[in-house]
Formats: sequence, structure tokens, C-alpha cells
Amino acid sequence: MSPGNLEALAQALRASWAADTCSPDDLARAGWSPDNPAWGHCDITALVVHDVFGGELMVGEVHHGEERQGYHWWNRLPSGVELDLTREQFRDGQIVTAGRGVERPPGPLPRRREEYLLLSGRVAAHLGRPPEPPGA
Repeated sequence: MSPGNLEALAQALRASWAADTCSPDDLARAGWSPDNPAWGHCDITALVVHDVFGGELMVGEVHHGEERQGYHWWNRLPSGVELDLTREQFRDGQIVTAGRGVERPPGPLPRRREEYLLLSGRVAAHLGRPPEPPGA
């Protein structure tokens, strides 16, 4: 993996995040805005990074004070480096617990499929290449 390829992917993802690719759960909480475009995109962003670079999907719990607010997803690249392209969404004192590796399920995504396909297609177009097949 070259740093240039990683930077190009990161830029393409940031340019592709939008309200229609945000998690419906997060969008319902009115957390997404153009000022915080990473909000609600961790799971599908981690999948797109996994499509390109492989590695392992990581997940941790998100806490704000004593309340668990949900889960946060990121990547562990084949080199062992952990990459979190959506960490910037947490601006209100949220804490993400230590992550655990999870295997990507085979086949179509049962949840967030439409948002994933939309984001993946936008990223591919931004990079000037055909979209990756789901779960590739």
C-alpha cells in the first residue's frame, strides 16, 4: 500500500460522505451535517477501506459519560496499522473503547446495503475506476 493511494482513498471518501449515506439511526438523531460529514459513516467507510486494502475490521463501543451510544468501526490494515478515517466525528467528549477484530460477513450486506453501495460507487467515480463488488 502506498501512502499516495491511501491519501487518495481518504480524500475520495471525505468528498463522498453525505446525508444520504449517513446511518439512518445517526441521521435521525440529527448528528450529521456538512460541518461534521464523517458522522454516521464509520461502518460503511471501514467496509470501503477493507474492499481496497483488506486487513481486519475493528469495532469498539462509543460512550458519552455513563451512556453507551453505539459502536464505532475502523480498520486494521494488513501491515498491522490501525486506520480510523471517521474518528473526527466525535467532537462532544465521546470515548471509544478498545477495539476488537471482527470478520467481514460474506455475501450481501444485510443492513446499510444501499448506503454502502452509494458510497462505494461515489468513491470509485471519484477515483476514476469501476466500483468494487460488495464484500470484495
